[in-house]
Amino acid sequence: MSCCTLTCQGLPCPQPVLQCKQAIEKEPGVELVVYVDNDAAKENVTRFVGTKGYEVVSAEKDGAVWKIMARPGAGMTTGVATGSQHVAKEKTEQGNRTLVFISSSCMGSGDDELGHKLMGNFISVLPELGDDLWRIILVNAGVKLAVEGSPVLANLQALEAQGVSILVCGTCLDFFDLLQQKKVGETTNMLDVVTSMQLADKVLSI
Repeated sequence: MSCCTLTCQGLPCPQPVLQCKQAIEKEPGVELVVYVDNDAAKENVTRFVGTKGYEVVSAEKDGAVWKIMARPGAGMTTGVATGSQHVAKEKTEQGNRTLVFISSSCMGSGDDELGHKLMGNFISVLPELGDDLWRIILVNAGVKLAVEGSPVLANLQALEAQGVSILVCGTCLDFFDLLQQKKVGETTNMLDVVTSMQLADKVLSI
């Protein structure tokens, strides 16, 4: 089995993920050795290869650089739908899907105290969407809603427990130095964000 080494230090999101995607598409079943230089990229790469049926053999940090080794797992040979294919299958089977895209920790502009209160109210009534609520994506300052101490953390955790997918921008978490404080959702990348928007029947942007 051949091995592909990807040197992705210094590349912006989602380039490390895209390089992994291209390597797998070019040679299905290839083993991967990926080098990245931040925790967000490490989270995004390990999550992505997992959706493609890969097993992460090791993820070791030497100084500022992560070395991720991954090889094909059972998902590569069982025909199990993975990644966006799995999302599309789920969407077809379960009907309409509403995506909520949140790019701030407060709603609207003007008074931040009021904006935070409005955002809390908004999150608290999302369950009223019922089964149509499919996914919540948090980017920019919106990722602050998913970390320890967030006033809406319990609401988001309850939604996740009910089956709502929550994706939290890894680059944004890294920028605000909050990657280790995330308490809900999956760390994600821009490829997942774009794919989710494409697959959603409706996008509510806040």
